Amino acid sequence: MSYNQDIKSISCRFKNECGGCDMTDIAYEEELSLKKKYVEGLFKGICKVDSVHGMYRPIYYRNKVHACLGQNEAGQIISGIYAKGSHRIVPVDSCMIEDQECDRIIFFIRDYLNKHKATAYDEDKKKGQYRHILVRKAFSTGDIQVILVLADPVLKGKKALIEALVKEFPAIKSIVVNINNQATSMVLSDTSKTIYGSDVIVDALLKKKFRIGPDTFYQINHDQAEKLYKKAYELADLKKTDVLVDAYCGVGTIGLCAANLVDRVIGVELNPNSVREAKLNAKLNGIKNASFYAADAGDFLLDYVSQSKKMDVLIMDPPRSGSTEKFLDCIVKSGLKRLVYISCDPSTQARDLKYLLKRGYKMASLCYPYDMFPHTNAVETVCLLTKVHE
Repeated sequence: MSYNQDIKSISCRFKNECGGCDMTDIAYEEELSLKKKYVEGLFKGICKVDSVHGMYRPIYYRNKVHACLGQNEAGQIISGIYAKGSHRIVPVDSCMIEDQECDRIIFFIRDYLNKHKATAYDEDKKKGQYRHILVRKAFSTGDIQVILVLADPVLKGKKALIEALVKEFPAIKSIVVNINNQATSMVLSDTSKTIYGSDVIVDALLKKKFRIGPDTFYQINHDQAEKLYKKAYELADLKKTDVLVDAYCGVGTIGLCAANLVDRVIGVELNPNSVREAKLNAKLNGIKNASFYAADAGDFLLDYVSQSKKMDVLIMDPPRSGSTEKFLDCIVKSGLKRLVYISCDPSTQARDLKYLLKRGYKMASLCYPYDMFPHTNAVETVCLLTKVHE
């Protein structure tokens, strides 16, 4: 794959403080090479590793942007990123990996708050109003959602702030206030109220629509996510007669994007809120051959198999900690013939693969790495395992 030759590397004057990017000031091709070597080290003795599938234009890709708010010695509100390993705010006025329009919205809100003498929340004194700003963007439509995280539910000058924001940024279709007055490192609480527009914005991934709300887990890099999913479906060799089980399904992106390729989709996810969203996403797309269940993936699979229900292929995309032995044992007991494993942490994936390889499975493909987060150390991987014929 060729890359945009105008982007040799990125240079950031905040790199030594914010800790957001680990690979700056090096050529992008070198970054991809280093990531391949990292994955090869983890997968030694498991399978060969393909070249890392990079991004054509590896900048401004984050569709979710978060800014912490604080006040400087002059009493002015500052916005930025916590310094690595601390709660000291590094005032960042530009970021090469965040969507530029999202950044401009954050800077506009910061300047507006200073102009109107608003206060940022002080964690030590437990005083002040504004804690965080989150901006989410649907790359396929350009629609934007703004989330203001406040310590106090009384938002003075709300109408004027909304009018100013929407006038300056017509793409804003949703403004949400989240009230978080707890001493916590969590950005969002469970208490949110929409003060402008809709509760969610809608993005499209592989021609399927997905609702994005304040706390929705959604792929950060839209373009690379589509490439990763396509590779997963290619490896799965999906057929119209197949029953696809989507484990750790979140809001249903993997299963729903494949719904037209199979007979049925079964999604399982522990978080009930995500399952609710997955069902709404299925309805949004008019998909009737997908069912979603709120359950532990291992417990669900064990019960599913015990009832001798059909399962032709399983796609799993667990959290960074990887899968559990209970879930992997259920795969072994099921006799599943095709398993596609997507991972956001190749080290835990390699651990899980070794476990399965000792219990009747073999690698049926290379490991395919995808650069979902250019200029960071992160890399995602996908591979196929098949049952050894007995």
